[in-house]
Amino acid sequence: MKYADEFRDKEIALGLAKAIRAEADPQKLYRFMEFCGGHTHAISRYGLEDMLPKTVRMIHGPGCPVCVLPGGRIDMAIRLAERPDVILCVYGDLMRVPGSQGASLLKAKARGADIRMVYSTIDAIRIAEDNPGREVVFFAIGFETTTPPTAVMIRLAEKKQLENFTVFCNHVLTPPAMQNILESPDIRNIGRVEIDGFVGPAHVSTIIGTAPYEFFAEEFGKPVVIAGFEPLDMMQAILMLVRQVNEDRHEVENQYSRAVNRDGNLRAKEEVSDIFELRDQFEWRGLGQVPYSGLKLKRAYAIYDAEVRFDMHELPVDDNPACECGAILRGVKKPVDCKLFGAVCTPETPMGSCMVSSEGACAAHWTYGRFRDHQQRRVS
Repeated sequence: MKYADEFRDKEIALGLAKAIRAEADPQKLYRFMEFCGGHTHAISRYGLEDMLPKTVRMIHGPGCPVCVLPGGRIDMAIRLAERPDVILCVYGDLMRVPGSQGASLLKAKARGADIRMVYSTIDAIRIAEDNPGREVVFFAIGFETTTPPTAVMIRLAEKKQLENFTVFCNHVLTPPAMQNILESPDIRNIGRVEIDGFVGPAHVSTIIGTAPYEFFAEEFGKPVVIAGFEPLDMMQAILMLVRQVNEDRHEVENQYSRAVNRDGNLRAKEEVSDIFELRDQFEWRGLGQVPYSGLKLKRAYAIYDAEVRFDMHELPVDDNPACECGAILRGVKKPVDCKLFGAVCTPETPMGSCMVSSEGACAAHWTYGRFRDHQQRRVS
């Protein structure tokens, strides 16, 4: 496959691994967080950690929008969907995310709530057009990558004069979460994680560009390398980070130059800024309340805001105390450190959001068998 196979060449991967082993100081520990769930899956799928020296450690970050959604927002959506006049439109990976007391949108649908899985924002618009007597709510979720389609959807609803359409907005921003991890490493109930550099997200960076990460390099002295999702992308990004640490540099470098530039997608950013504004704070599973990390509709578009139309209020929810999802999202623990992982928590019976989402760290470790060696070592 052109433009994919070229980035999966075994010999080049081995060459990059050899370069990393040669340049990594055996007396130094290199701790790099890959923020994006897509990178976590690439690492697990291609066994990249097995190619790295023991001194280079990859830390899984909170880069999965479904995983970081707190249970309270799920409970809010369930209450909304249980209204007889509401049709709730959601993406499929949200259906099994746990709310409080084991509740989920899938279980609410089984009880009779009209919850419909959609593949795009256009699907939700069509459902609203086909059901003029019902209130159609789109459960909007995602990082900067999926926010522009939601903005375009609201523009389309305005153009079509849809009075029965609203958005339950759960879009969040990547840079504030990265800043939260660096500024608040000590969490009483979770622990501390040391990070020497970031593998920056790929899809997010196609929208926002590389410029927003310059703050981290300058303020916190942490190198950031934006990387693509293929194995050679990841290996090259890790080598670039190793070199920055060795040279005591902390810059933003762009490995994914075939898709990312410094300024990002100007048209997409303009659409988002026209429709949305920052919330003062927004709760992330595993990170708690993160200031200025969430988006909401501007007052000019309040008629399309479900939280305004239905007078929705935040519902605080405590996570399952046995589930280590919060610590995993923060990078303090790995999936295999959770006692539920692979026992009562599997993709068929997920106890936490990290196992539900296809981008979750627990799902990646399970799907690609990264837990088996750990289990064998534990038994022996």
